[in-house]
Amino acid sequence: MALTVDDVDRFEASRHRLEAIAYRLLGSASEAEDAVQETYLRWQAADTGRIEVPEAWLTKVLTNLCLNQLASARARRETYVGAWLPEPLLAGDPMLGPADTAEQRESVSYAVLTLLERLTPNERAVYVLREAFDYPHREIAAILDLTETASQQIFHRAKKHVATGRARAEIDEAAARRIVDEFLAAATSGHTEPLVRLLTENAIAIGDGGGKVPARARAFEGARAVATFMRGLFKPGKAKRNLVGGSPDLHVCLVNGAPALVVVLDGRVIGITCLEITGQGIAAFRSQVNPDKLVRATRRWAAGEHGDPVLKVF
Repeated sequence: MALTVDDVDRFEASRHRLEAIAYRLLGSASEAEDAVQETYLRWQAADTGRIEVPEAWLTKVLTNLCLNQLASARARRETYVGAWLPEPLLAGDPMLGPADTAEQRESVSYAVLTLLERLTPNERAVYVLREAFDYPHREIAAILDLTETASQQIFHRAKKHVATGRARAEIDEAAARRIVDEFLAAATSGHTEPLVRLLTENAIAIGDGGGKVPARARAFEGARAVATFMRGLFKPGKAKRNLVGGSPDLHVCLVNGAPALVVVLDGRVIGITCLEITGQGIAAFRSQVNPDKLVRATRRWAAGEHGDPVLKVF
């Protein structure tokens, strides 16, 4: 069925919101774009004149497409090479969605997106719709074909799972940046002890190379193990330069709402390390180096303005 101009405008007015929901549900920008495009095709085929609340209809279609995608994604990730981490997004990306409240900002943090992988598809959908987009349980129940009571129970269970997995401690952006600067100074000093002092006792470091870029399949665990790894990572070496094809620049940027190290070579983002910073120190380094998951970041990097790099990585 051909869409009217009003129908197209109505969908486009919802596009950013739909993309933000899909990104939180899937942890992948490219898959989120595909889900939104499929939603548009369903909208195009629908009798839009009979749809009383287009926003609710679009959200229901998108969410159910994402739930189906999550089911198949779980099977694919069983054969994924190494650790699977979400796709990081640079500050200003509209796919990050609303960030007006602490709950909304936290729901798209890299740490929480990683934890959402532990939830069932229904738990993830309820958590995202309620926590990040403030949908009432009555509407969530209609979207997922649940009772309102079931939606509330699923939400509380999901929120508990997320809270249990987090090293929670809010600190302001200025304090976080000071810790990042201290970390870089320590990492390039060639000594382990200054790094150990900046980390929490149970700190972790993990990377996702997708089998295309070398990355440790299992996390480094504990402050000393992580500090030793980080010291070696920042140690200059010809072999490292040969591996990536040059000496990349390191920038400190906001990614998914928190400080991150963005590694850029010839205008292409080749790695993003998201730091989970708490009042007790740095709790986690999660590095995305799979080139398939850095396409959108590279595209936005090329379109934006950036300050000088803080250092050459190798």
